[in-house]
Amino acid sequence: MDTVMLIVNPSSGKELGEQHATHAEEVLRERYGHVDVRFTEKEQDATNFAREAAEKQYKAVIAMGGDGTLNEAVTGLAEAPHRPDFGLIPLGTVNDLARALGVPNDPKKAIEALRDAEPTPMDIGKYENGYFMNVIAIGLIAEAVDEVSVEEKTKWGPFAYLIEGVKAFREHSPYTLSIESENGQFDGEAYLVVIALTNSVGGFENFEPDARLNDGLLHVYIFEELGLKDALQLTPALFTGKLKETDSVTSFCTTRVSVHSPESLPVNADGDTGGTLPFTFEILPSHLNVLKPV
Repeated sequence: MDTVMLIVNPSSGKELGEQHATHAEEVLRERYGHVDVRFTEKEQDATNFAREAAEKQYKAVIAMGGDGTLNEAVTGLAEAPHRPDFGLIPLGTVNDLARALGVPNDPKKAIEALRDAEPTPMDIGKYENGYFMNVIAIGLIAEAVDEVSVEEKTKWGPFAYLIEGVKAFREHSPYTLSIESENGQFDGEAYLVVIALTNSVGGFENFEPDARLNDGLLHVYIFEELGLKDALQLTPALFTGKLKETDSVTSFCTTRVSVHSPESLPVNADGDTGGTLPFTFEILPSHLNVLKPV
């Protein structure tokens, strides 16, 4: 008999976490045998719970919540010698990792998908302040994302971030950045840097259509302009996967990238505050097995 830990953020999903947890526990018990259910109450709870599951050599850890909760759980598993399989039940607004994995956004369907989901190797990213499973944002959007309310995210979805970014553009000059890697270098001014691990960023599932769960690459995008005119060009490109073809974007792939600035620019990791520059970001290839629907 195997043991699985179910980590639930009860405040996610319009505070329906506990209700969905009962269903999830039933499904997981059928698959694994024993289910250890934990409810988060504060920041870092999910990290500590996941770390405990790894130390006890549980078979799997399932996180129920938004991308922030998932990031905390992944962080708890990342450094462990024994890393349990990782599964997720999305309850957030954007749910980028769920989109990249093909996990249904409907929690009930996501729970049912765990019955026969297959462990699949997945890359994760690492930097001085922690780990990320989906995206790093530096600059304008990283600042603006804290201004987006839950109501705005519910009403506008991924467009809420773009709208807030364009509004912030009016009040900001571009940032001076130095970006170095083995496959690309940038020295100049830009409004935003995005380092993506998966195809879905900010709810735009074609942000990086070439990204794969285990391609061993960081996909770097540098937005040199982000005004209204540029937003009008970028919006269709976000849907069609053609950001690389737009005039205001520079992009390259790498396994390690350093980003510096004379300013103390904020870094956003998987939707949450992740410190300020400078940082070096690197890929940990196929570092974690994630439960992917068949």
